[in-house]
Amino acid sequence: MTSEHTGQAPSGGRPAEVGKAPRATSNTDGPTVRPHRAPGRSRQRVAVIIPAKDESRRIAATVRSARAIPHVDLVLVVDDGSTDNTQHVAREAGAVVVRHSHNRGKAAAMETGAAVVAMRDVADRPSRLLLFVDGDLGDTAVNTAPLVPPVYEREADMSIALLPPQPGAGGRGIVVGAARRAVQRATGWTPTQPLSGMRCLTREAFEAATPLARGWGVETGMTIDLLRQGFVAVEVPCELRHRPSGGDLRGQLHRAAQYRDVMLAVSSRRVRSAVGSARDTVLPPPGPRTHR
Repeated sequence: MTSEHTGQAPSGGRPAEVGKAPRATSNTDGPTVRPHRAPGRSRQRVAVIIPAKDESRRIAATVRSARAIPHVDLVLVVDDGSTDNTQHVAREAGAVVVRHSHNRGKAAAMETGAAVVAMRDVADRPSRLLLFVDGDLGDTAVNTAPLVPPVYEREADMSIALLPPQPGAGGRGIVVGAARRAVQRATGWTPTQPLSGMRCLTREAFEAATPLARGWGVETGMTIDLLRQGFVAVEVPCELRHRPSGGDLRGQLHRAAQYRDVMLAVSSRRVRSAVGSARDTVLPPPGPRTHR
């Protein structure tokens, strides 16, 4: 089942419509909002962007698997300051590799990847769709393929992977729940997996979401920013397996960092919204200028 939202927050915070297939919908409380369309769909290709740090054990399988996704003609690994040989393994597996000399975080890696893809786009063809894939998916990376059709067919501007339960995961859903509630309050949509990093976007949607929230708040911030601007988001089930955070001290510290970054992303957007509302209230509408 695929859940979707059109970017217009329904009155009363009602959850978004859920349907068997993603499609543009209309809320009764506002105008119909449809995905942003671009010409030349039949010539459009997909670039897979893989932010990675110290993933030398899994990156080769992830790259090879991602290359098998339909419409993909470019797999780009952004080595975010790895201390192992991630960049060399990825290149040998067939990826284009760019490297940060030091760790700058996932958001910076995503922005670097999108910028490099833009430089490789051809002027007389549509911009590539951007499919973001985690470096630890291994052989299951090809299973992100269902994220492409809703965006490729212009039924959505962003698709988000719904992952099955991951063996060994030690979290209790605290961070996911906080992010879910934040997105619902900001947009009216209640996502199932707001922290999912596997996403396919149009170039237009990605640029509308930048600058990205820092750290682990990148997905929550991106979702809020795009839905507020009227872009269409869908969630699509994908059979993916990655390395989950366990219940040990390291896993707990990871989830604490996630919670901190998600709350920072949400707080900054609340402040931005409040400042915008105050400006609209205080400043009079522009009128004709007079000259003396």
